[in-house]
Amino acid sequence: MIAPDASVYSALTEMANRNVGALLVVDQNGLMGIISERDCARKLVLEGRTARDTLVREIMTDKVFSVRSGQTLEECMELMTEKRIRHLPVLENGRVIGVLSIGDVVKSIIDDKVDNIRRLETYLWRKSQ
Repeated sequence: MIAPDASVYSALTEMANRNVGALLVVDQNGLMGIISERDCARKLVLEGRTARDTLVREIMTDKVFSVRSGQTLEECMELMTEKRIRHLPVLENGRVIGVLSIGDVVKSIIDDKVDNIRRLETYLWRKSQ
């Protein structure tokens, strides 16, 4: 997470340190937006701004789609696909409790499918004995 009045340079440094492609932008009132590497490329570099002289609030995406903690991975993936987003804040009682990336969602779904295949293979092997 990063404050809206932080520099984009600070945001990029934090993304690099954490090896992530986006950070949630929060203030004392909660979630304000999200800043991603894509925002930096499109709204910073292409507009001729500098990362040290630009504030996060100036280039962040302020329309943030989110999910509740109880939603399924399939619902999350559907929303991410429909809205063409790669990062999805998870909220509980209006408070940020995490962030899902498209990679997290895909990995979890693949793991679940692999698990089901192994169970079916075990079942079929036992039936054949």
